[in-house]
Amino acid sequence: MKGTSKYAPYVFIGPTLILLTVFSLLPILVAVYISLTDMDLAGLADYSNISFVGFRNYVDILSDPVFLVSLRNTLFYVIIGVPLVIVCSLAVALMINFGRNRVFKIFRVVYYLPSVTNVVAVAVVWSYLYNPGIGLFNYMLTSLGFDRVPWLTEPTIAKLSLILLALWRGIGLNMIIFIAALQGISRSYYEAAQLDGASNWQQLTRITIPMLRYAIVFVSITTMIGWLQFFEEPFVMTQGGPLNGTVSASLFIYQNGFQYSHFGYAAAGSFILFFIIIAITLLQLRLQRKQAEE
Repeated sequence: MKGTSKYAPYVFIGPTLILLTVFSLLPILVAVYISLTDMDLAGLADYSNISFVGFRNYVDILSDPVFLVSLRNTLFYVIIGVPLVIVCSLAVALMINFGRNRVFKIFRVVYYLPSVTNVVAVAVVWSYLYNPGIGLFNYMLTSLGFDRVPWLTEPTIAKLSLILLALWRGIGLNMIIFIAALQGISRSYYEAAQLDGASNWQQLTRITIPMLRYAIVFVSITTMIGWLQFFEEPFVMTQGGPLNGTVSASLFIYQNGFQYSHFGYAAAGSFILFFIIIAITLLQLRLQRKQAEE
């Protein structure tokens, strides 16, 4: 019995470790090897056509103007999209949590539905909304006397249009996280503050926001990672156009890997994006830890 109990933990974690190795660690090692080769469709059909090129793919992709544009676009998405999602999700969560009317329970479902809706179906609907000729948005603008907006045909406006769509889809999940954190705050804090004559704004800034610190850190990190991998919206709506104005780093990797069959080149790009995500995440964690210590 003593010998059996000694190996029991390994028996329980063994299947998980096997699955992790087969489906996570092994594919990563294979991708590392592919990134150091010139693998393409010919190499996929016959391994003898694959040549080891070392770090040439990494050097080439870092000097690729389209890849650099995709990184700038991704940075644009992150700088604008992440704060918007966090602020809007928190605002909606506060409204639903502290709202006393029953209609706020319906809002919880209304705001959450976009996050579980199929992105292709959503893109079709929003394509009609953004349509320059018959779209609802331009119809409303012209009815109010404004000029038509080139929602998906001008690079900067197209990026903002995709951010608006992603914001609409991204509020729901973070809203649920914030609501769960809000419901974990003891009512005694608010009762004590009300006895001391604290206003609603003071309760929000002195109690609610500080008590949501860990939830905000979690949401900010996961949202940042998600926006650094921004893919579905530009892939479905614009295919990276116009003039590569909306191509993201993830879309660039997909196009080179699955459209142009440059598997080694795409793998190198994926690892560069991976290291960027890791670096930004570690930096964000360090800043959050420093603020918490202060």
